[in-house]
Amino acid sequence: MIAKSVNHITFAVRNLERAQSFYEGVLGLEQIERPDFGIPGTWYGAGNAQVHLIEVPDGTDIGTPPPGLIPLANHQAFTVADYTETLAALNSHGIEVFETSPENGQLFVRDPDGYVIELIAEGARPR
Repeated sequence: MIAKSVNHITFAVRNLERAQSFYEGVLGLEQIERPDFGIPGTWYGAGNAQVHLIEVPDGTDIGTPPPGLIPLANHQAFTVADYTETLAALNSHGIEVFETSPENGQLFVRDPDGYVIELIAEGARPR
């Protein structure tokens, strides 16, 4: 096998501060050092991987799923400690959970830019 693990995922975002509020304030990710690339962005540690946010200029098409594509077809998943606690935290932040599978420990939300994020309880078996 050539690929050993996921190193990082990158999200192109329209408003860096708004995205930071979600990834830090809601998901609880912690910023890590990021080189100066001359464009606004933030990096986060996420277990053995990283999440990169890159702010793009207004009017940039950051990708829209084709019509008819089910929302869950293109998503990123993060492990959380507990399904019930995560659901309560999302509710307290006013985050809409648009799909949930309590029996599988899964919650699906959208970040401020519309990216689908799965939150799955540690040890749960995804469907």
